[in-house]
Amino acid sequence: MRRITPQPLRSRPTVSVVVPCYRYGHFLPACVRSILDQDGVDVDVLIVDDASPDNSATVARRLAEEDPRVRVIVHEVNRGHIATYNEGLAAVHGEYLVLLSADDLLAPRSLANSTALLHANPDVGLVYGFTRSFSDEPPPARTAPRSWSIWPGEEWLSLLCQRASNPIATPEVVMRAKTMQDLVGYDARLPHAADFLLWLRAATRASIGRVNGVDLAYYRVHGENMHMAQYPGALRDLTERKRAFDILFDEDGDHVPDAAQLREAASRGVAREALVVACQAYHRGFPTDEQAEVLGRLAELAEQIFPPSRTTRLRRSYDLQVARASKGKGPLVPRRVTALRNRAVDHLRWRRFRRSGIDGALGWL
Repeated sequence: MRRITPQPLRSRPTVSVVVPCYRYGHFLPACVRSILDQDGVDVDVLIVDDASPDNSATVARRLAEEDPRVRVIVHEVNRGHIATYNEGLAAVHGEYLVLLSADDLLAPRSLANSTALLHANPDVGLVYGFTRSFSDEPPPARTAPRSWSIWPGEEWLSLLCQRASNPIATPEVVMRAKTMQDLVGYDARLPHAADFLLWLRAATRASIGRVNGVDLAYYRVHGENMHMAQYPGALRDLTERKRAFDILFDEDGDHVPDAAQLREAASRGVAREALVVACQAYHRGFPTDEQAEVLGRLAELAEQIFPPSRTTRLRRSYDLQVARASKGKGPLVPRRVTALRNRAVDHLRWRRFRRSGIDGALGWL
């Protein structure tokens, strides 16, 4: 990985932003305004409404009437989010592409900061950075980049396989149009991890860049996007994450040096994440019967995808906690101590992510 000093944007690139929308008409004006107000780039916006039952199409058409840079496609029948993404991305012609959900926002100077890195480094196919969460009003954004990080694609892919985590929130991604065209969009086989697979595949074709020290986007946290319970959500996420790795190595293995070793590293990493979630749940107290069933499936997933995990310290810890819970006994370590430890670990993980741009659990199986 190279960490270099940012360079100013020396051209005015064209950026096409696709805004898929389903029932988010009330969020559309703020989303589109965050795009149209971007400095230093020429933007166009394509809103693709997937047959929303609310007034999303009406709002989208009004926004298009108010600004010629906005276009609208309205589906008569709901086609699902993956088909909506791909249709929008195939219909725009900017030098760089962004997919931004209608409930999210771009931060000020986001596109100028990202395209500056892409313009100065033609080998980079995808740029990401830091996305801040918000509920009502987004906090002030950091807009002056501290540095750029650039990984050769194989190095970044290796790190993601080892950590088995997705360091990208999605709203902040800017991709070179040529890279997206080569990848042919999102994979409908992975409705919840298609973005992760796309990032992995991008790393097999190009270098990966990150803008450090700035906020590139805002992810809106609200009831409509918090629809999965914690442990079922983790099970679904890790199952699809493993599937994403399998598709990558099965179908793009000829683009991946040391594919066999990286596949094993990815399996090990996903198994570790599954056991970490299961252990932490018991450390917090007594799971309900329903939660315990899901946690058991996480442990089974770990063993299925990486059989040696059955004899690891993490698995032994999980089995011990299950045995104690079956006898009505709580965690060996007081919950208050566990909470303090978890906060410390989360803080270290957070600091590492902010510094390196790569997420993932601390430690290894």
